Amino acid sequence: MFIDRARIFVKAGDGGNGMSSFRREKFVPKGGPSGGDGGHGANIILEADKNINTLVDFRYRRQFKGSKGENGQSSNKYGRNAEDCLIKVPMGTTVIDEESGAQMADLVEDGQQYIVAKGGRGGRGNVHFQTSANRAPTFAEKGEPGEERWVRLELKVLADVGLLGYPSVGKSSIIRKVSSAKPDVAAYHFTTLTPVLGVVSVRPGESFIMADIPGLIEGAGEGVGLGHAFLRHVERSNILIHVLDAAGSEGRDPKEDFKAINAELKKYSEKLSKKKQLIALNKIDLIQDPKQLDELKIYFTDLGYEVFPVNALSGEGLSALIERACYYVQNYVPAPEAKDDVVLYEAKKDVDFVISRGDDASYIITGPRIEKLVAMTNLDDEQSLRRFQKIWTYMGLDEKLKERGCKDGDEVVIGDQRFVYHE
Repeated sequence: MFIDRARIFVKAGDGGNGMSSFRREKFVPKGGPSGGDGGHGANIILEADKNINTLVDFRYRRQFKGSKGENGQSSNKYGRNAEDCLIKVPMGTTVIDEESGAQMADLVEDGQQYIVAKGGRGGRGNVHFQTSANRAPTFAEKGEPGEERWVRLELKVLADVGLLGYPSVGKSSIIRKVSSAKPDVAAYHFTTLTPVLGVVSVRPGESFIMADIPGLIEGAGEGVGLGHAFLRHVERSNILIHVLDAAGSEGRDPKEDFKAINAELKKYSEKLSKKKQLIALNKIDLIQDPKQLDELKIYFTDLGYEVFPVNALSGEGLSALIERACYYVQNYVPAPEAKDDVVLYEAKKDVDFVISRGDDASYIITGPRIEKLVAMTNLDDEQSLRRFQKIWTYMGLDEKLKERGCKDGDEVVIGDQRFVYHE
């Protein structure tokens, strides 16, 4: 089953908690703090694998959670880092952050990796909080929570040559003839519903990958039918072979078909419409008047295209077409990537905090820094709580809450913790 889109939830592992302990060796009175740091939580890593060609596995498993780092131990022993969670995806997978819609990564090479969610760092042990004023700190940090997010995975097949054209013009017949791929061939539209890849051997040591892209229809560039799903796969191809029904066997006009398909390409992507195209005039065995073929050859040649009359059933003309396609594949020079064409994922700005009102009249404080502080603070320890209050004051939260109208006894919510405000 070929699946080219998936939506998954990733949650990296939390960091291990720091340890609060003291040296208790014989003859070492008042040995001081000796709590070790917690281990790093597991990262969630996506890795491109050439042996995978579909996202079907993500239909059955949509959530991936990393392991927590090991807690710190006494005698300054650090906790073990958690083993990263590795997720294999096909080459050609684009990773998109669902919340922002921005592209995070494009995995096109075998073994290429991307950390889609970073594990939390381990909490610091109490040895880090020893000062001249506090020689025996009893508190340690909790582990930092790991990142979590929903991401979309979109697969764009990696092929050197893509076959382009309306349904039933003979694309599947061509790829069956020139490669070992065996797509379904029948006398009805949309026999091919998923891209089919085939390796075309031109001569010993020379080959390229050809993709039979499902037939496009008018409005595909605007997403009509499965338009965007099909056009996404054409994007990866370096060279396009535009297959046309030269005989007009179903009452179609090859000239109009050519114009319509290219109009759809341009609607979808200006870059896609400028890809190199070779014209394959198929079904020449059904042409009654030889002048009709000559007229088509002159028409497309005058437009600047190389034209190849072919018969996909007998194989006539295919060798010349394949030779020329191989030449362009071997001499392909990618166009320089315009900066405006690529939207890269940018991490959210680390805003200190934002105060809003909840439905229950509470004051909700959000922000990566303050939420992380609460999550990593042991609120059951008096010294730890005192440190938290100092940072709270330093960040100016009291003043901001007063400006919003917060009064003594009002409830303040940060993450999953609820506090009662007192001046």
